[in-house]
Amino acid sequence: MTRIAVALFATAPFLFAQAPPLVLPVASPRAQVQQRVGLTDIEVTYHRPAVKGRKVWGGLVPYGKVWRAGADENTVIAFDTPIRVGGTTLPAGRYGLHMLPTATTWTVMFSSQSQGWGSYSYDAKEDVAKVTVTPVPAEATERLAYTFDDPSDKGVTLSLRWEQLRVPIPIEVDTKAVVVASLRNQVRGLGQFFPETWSAAAGWCARNDTNLDEALAWVDRSLAMKETYAGLRTKAALLEKKGDAKGAETLRARALTVATEVEVNQAGYGLLGQNKIDEAIVLFQRNVKEHPDSWNTYDSLAEAYGLKGDKAQAAANYRKALDKVKAEDQRARIQEELAKLK
Repeated sequence: MTRIAVALFATAPFLFAQAPPLVLPVASPRAQVQQRVGLTDIEVTYHRPAVKGRKVWGGLVPYGKVWRAGADENTVIAFDTPIRVGGTTLPAGRYGLHMLPTATTWTVMFSSQSQGWGSYSYDAKEDVAKVTVTPVPAEATERLAYTFDDPSDKGVTLSLRWEQLRVPIPIEVDTKAVVVASLRNQVRGLGQFFPETWSAAAGWCARNDTNLDEALAWVDRSLAMKETYAGLRTKAALLEKKGDAKGAETLRARALTVATEVEVNQAGYGLLGQNKIDEAIVLFQRNVKEHPDSWNTYDSLAEAYGLKGDKAQAAANYRKALDKVKAEDQRARIQEELAKLK
């Protein structure tokens, strides 16, 4: 090979290749916000332009023209379960978010196309939902931002904030339906071999007054594996919701025969929370009788008597608890309670 050929070969990469682009800051940086509603994850990915002293509404963002609701690529909103917006149910998935601003109300469009650049290829035929919203004045925001406001178990408000305007977009989630669907999947996993899995799934349904018939089948499966306090209490709650008060009472009584000290204690505090002090005292007395060497049983009984206003019984049981407890922090707390009763 001649010297000229060698020189050309050595410089070939520079003659025929293109230099890779440098990574540099962009005018409208990418951002992402997330919010969980119940078990539903909602995520918005967008780019954040700045005001930079410009007139935004009716200027940089014209009225009456579809806008990407951000900068650069179109804004994308994603849900991992179905949600409702503007009365329309959207399946789990990713959607392009576009807006049509006016001086009064705005139209927010959810498009099945989430890969576009801006709104230049927006096609109304690809909309899967539309909602009309009314912007409200807000504190100044230099860079466009999305926030999730007022989240609850039933939904959240997604807000676009820029310049001195907030555009609220209500999103609804049927959390009960989402959780029940999730529980149906969860009880088919490894947990299906444990009674606690079935009773816990049924317990959630009982507490939330939903899916009661299936929940009864779940708790029966739990009790077939092992008769537990939690399982019996859960079935009692379900029977009561279905109008069988007598059956519920029988099961609650049976539950106490298999309950641990901790479970009886928790049941007692549950009654205290409902201001059923006398009923709680009966449970705590039962715990003292069955677990006479436990300082905690006397401590709980003393607390219940204190709430009832019976200082003598409260003090007597606190002293018994103090005789048995070893932990210094608990001893100090009980001594404080005794001091308050003097």
